[in-house]
Amino acid sequence: MQITELLTPAYDVAWLPWAVQYFFLVGVATGAALLVAACSYGSAGTRLRRLLPTAVLVLAVSAIAAPVSLLADLHQPFRFWHFYAHFTPWSWMSVGALLLPAFIGLSLAACAAWWLGRVQWLRLLAPLLVLSALSITLYTGAEMMVVRARPLWNTLWVPINLALTGWLAAVGVAFILERFLPAHQRPDAISLQLLRAIGLWLAAALVLVALLWAATGLMGGNASFDAALRLVRQFPVWRDGMLLSAIGGVAVMAALVRGKWRLDRRGYTLVLGLGLAASAWAFRWALFMSVQGVPKFGAGLYLYSMPLGSDGLMGMLGVLGLCVALVAAASWALEVWPSRQQPALQRAAA
Repeated sequence: MQITELLTPAYDVAWLPWAVQYFFLVGVATGAALLVAACSYGSAGTRLRRLLPTAVLVLAVSAIAAPVSLLADLHQPFRFWHFYAHFTPWSWMSVGALLLPAFIGLSLAACAAWWLGRVQWLRLLAPLLVLSALSITLYTGAEMMVVRARPLWNTLWVPINLALTGWLAAVGVAFILERFLPAHQRPDAISLQLLRAIGLWLAAALVLVALLWAATGLMGGNASFDAALRLVRQFPVWRDGMLLSAIGGVAVMAALVRGKWRLDRRGYTLVLGLGLAASAWAFRWALFMSVQGVPKFGAGLYLYSMPLGSDGLMGMLGVLGLCVALVAAASWALEVWPSRQQPALQRAAA
């Protein structure tokens, strides 16, 4: 009997954890942008309108932090300039270099309109903000879907899942950040129930998408399902990951349903928000980092060891610290200068 040993070189991952932070934060930003646009058209005093300060806070923090993560992922200072100096319209990354600044600008303009109490300005910006948010959703999803070498990415279900999980994370972040608003701007229990209902519908849509993904795979029309099934069968680490994902999904759904009777407890909203945000982040970690551990050719897995420096743990902690600093700055500004937008909002409500 002859034994043939195959040695596979270990390759560095192409997309570092910075990409996980960027795709998470930009997903939150697009969800917050859609919520801001919807809330701006709510009548004064309604529960939809009372969610507006929370949605604006989430949008401001995520829209500023997301491009910072993207620039860090590019590694070299001013590397982003090449996207403009050598524009390639057939590249989604190059197209995104045009779409992202427009989205960031519209997001900050919408936040400024709310800050100044210009509700009509906000309503005029809302349609543009929605179109821009959807363009970012399309570009970020397509950027992964076009990679034909990886069946787990090369499917229409990837951008759909990225969109739904990003918007669900925006709901979770809203549950976390609403407590940092001044008392007169926090949503009441009825408005929080509306936020919970949005999260429940998004979670239900995710379950439906997962079932459709599995159904098309079983019918032989989805190579990504076949690839995932092979990984689950052959590698315990993927099998355990899928099991934990299923348990986490059930827990999130149960928490959203249970929230009908528990949202008056601030500790519960914090745990619920953290759970929703963590689920969306974990999905992106598996999609980016774990999938890169699957060889494009050959067998086996590449095990990824996260570095402790700026390209790994310290980088992620840095992004978290940036978000905390932005929340603290916004909370302080709203406490110190509430008069900049409150009188106009009161006139609009009258």
